[in-house]
Amino acid sequence: MTVRTLILLRHAKAADPDDYATDIERPLTARGHRDAAAAGAWLKEQNLQPDAVLCSTAVRTRETLADTGVEAPALFEHRIYTGPAFDTLDLIRQVGADVETLLLVGHNPTISDLSHELAPNALADRGMATSGIAVHRFEGTWASLADAQLSSEHTARG
Repeated sequence: MTVRTLILLRHAKAADPDDYATDIERPLTARGHRDAAAAGAWLKEQNLQPDAVLCSTAVRTRETLADTGVEAPALFEHRIYTGPAFDTLDLIRQVGADVETLLLVGHNPTISDLSHELAPNALADRGMATSGIAVHRFEGTWASLADAQLSSEHTARG
């Protein structure tokens, strides 16, 4: 069986929602850009190089992905923005068999809920902070993903 790695990344710190007409338009703050770059550096240090990326269509998730420096084919999917975790899990289950390591960039509560669904009680009750990373591993296919051990977690700060 193939060991698969799912990297869940919550977007970095975003601008105040009151400053934007819609939530999806919110960009990262200066701190958010630094933290997203730190997330990318941590992924590189851990030798976590995604083969593919699923990313929300929100500005802040796109900027988070860009700032990580990850170079992998990306699919921008609105359903990651709207959640919930089960819909996002359905998207993951459609990933091709050639992908061994997948990065998913999204939002809370979906990201924390998804991590909890895959490995109940592995994350602290507080869930994932901005720029939080949860790395899950499992044997099998993406289509069969039901549970996956939390192998590491990190909150990136730059």
